[in-house]
Amino acid sequence: FFFRLVFLPFDVCSYPETSERRLHHLSMSDATARLVASATGALIAETVTLPTDVAKVRLQVQVSAQSAAGVVPRYTGFMDCLMKTARSEGPQAMWKGLAPALVRQVSYTSLSLVIYEPIRDFYSSVLGGTSSNSAGKRGPTFMQRLAAGGTAGALAIAVFNPTEVVKTKVQTNTGVGMRMTDVVGRIWAQDGLLGFWAGIRPNIARTFLVNAAELGTYDEAKLRLQPYLGEGFFTHVGASGCAGFASACVSTPADVVKTRLMNAAGGRQEYQGMLQAGYRILLDEGPAALYKGFIPICIRKLFWCGTFFVCYEQVRAGVLK
Repeated sequence: FFFRLVFLPFDVCSYPETSERRLHHLSMSDATARLVASATGALIAETVTLPTDVAKVRLQVQVSAQSAAGVVPRYTGFMDCLMKTARSEGPQAMWKGLAPALVRQVSYTSLSLVIYEPIRDFYSSVLGGTSSNSAGKRGPTFMQRLAAGGTAGALAIAVFNPTEVVKTKVQTNTGVGMRMTDVVGRIWAQDGLLGFWAGIRPNIARTFLVNAAELGTYDEAKLRLQPYLGEGFFTHVGASGCAGFASACVSTPADVVKTRLMNAAGGRQEYQGMLQAGYRILLDEGPAALYKGFIPICIRKLFWCGTFFVCYEQVRAGVLK
């Protein structure tokens, strides 16, 4: 079924109502364009915004003062985390985990973007779309776009979860530089193969929400903005802003749980699973703990989505020329 979805855009017979433009978008070249454009956009966006991700991860793994018997947290906020990290570990520490982050983001994002449109069109063909323009042309509904984005993200991260486990362990290390090979060896020795899928359930939950909000909202927002701003840069920036904010709002609690579980890989297991971790964090640290790191997440999402989708659209258009 998964491979049927991946290669669905190449099966023109599944879409008897397609026009010449539709046939063009279902061609092999369009799938290649999505792959190249998403990899390029993810590479640029991840490199530019990684410092905010480092701060976010460190804020999420520290336990609040109330639950640590009066121990004051090392970081008091987003800016404090950035400054202390740069001051104590050097500016290069803001890009800790760049290599595993790029591996994770490029591979996961590329797969998500390649399969998103086939899944979206599959849902639309099975469930029935809605009239999306004055000519009565039927297309996917907003809920179908959200579901397709979430499904694409969940499938992609289920494959590439090990890259996020390694990235999280490298970023939370406050000592001397930790190599990816050291992290891989430690996790393998402690937990075996399953250690690389630590936190897989909350990661799938988080990624479903993130991708639903990002891809589904971006797709819908772009459609709504085009009549006013046209097909171009300002439409892409506006739609990406909507996608970034929506993504940050819905994904932060699952992101906190996911980070805590992944940080425990290769070490002492503090939580027994996704639900128990969420319950413990809520009980021990309060509801606000589930939104730890929201500011850096929101800032990162706005910048990341803006950079990624603008680059994605420009590269995709260039490849298709």
